[in-house]
Amino acid sequence: MDEPSVSGKTSSSSHAVSGGILAKSSLELGIGSNLFRNSNGVVRIHGKEQLVIETNREQGVFLITLDLYDEYGGRIAHLRRNALTLNKDNRFAVEVHLEPGPSSAEGPSVRVTDLQTGGIVLAAAMTAAHKVSLLHGKLYSHRGIQVEITPNYCRIGSGTTLFGDIVETRGGPVILG
Repeated sequence: MDEPSVSGKTSSSSHAVSGGILAKSSLELGIGSNLFRNSNGVVRIHGKEQLVIETNREQGVFLITLDLYDEYGGRIAHLRRNALTLNKDNRFAVEVHLEPGPSSAEGPSVRVTDLQTGGIVLAAAMTAAHKVSLLHGKLYSHRGIQVEITPNYCRIGSGTTLFGDIVETRGGPVILG
């Protein structure tokens, strides 16, 4: 198996797995330049499950469940398995591509955009059978703290920036903030 060559710190997370997880515990999740190995597909931001990823490349399944908050921590949208079930003021749009692209590297993808600002809230793609990359993002946690994802880093507020980290989650969630 090809292992990505990512320089940076390697750490381990021993957080408990929460109930009702849908993704297999072997999901490799790339967030910016950071790699979270053996995750269960859940991303916790400031202690709260904010993102859940479900995958099955063979069946073309790539599902995102995501809570969106404003800068004050108020919930303004909920994406449930790629469908907006809450969308305050019709602010967000979802673009889902489940068909493989022309190259074998282009897998299913989901993009959430903010129609007010035109910015990308979250862009995610399945890059291999059990690998997902969060490519871009700009969203808020339930505490109203901004989380920004670029190809180079993942920044949580003004105090934490993850750059090139490799984390072994041991079947648990990815912990941010």
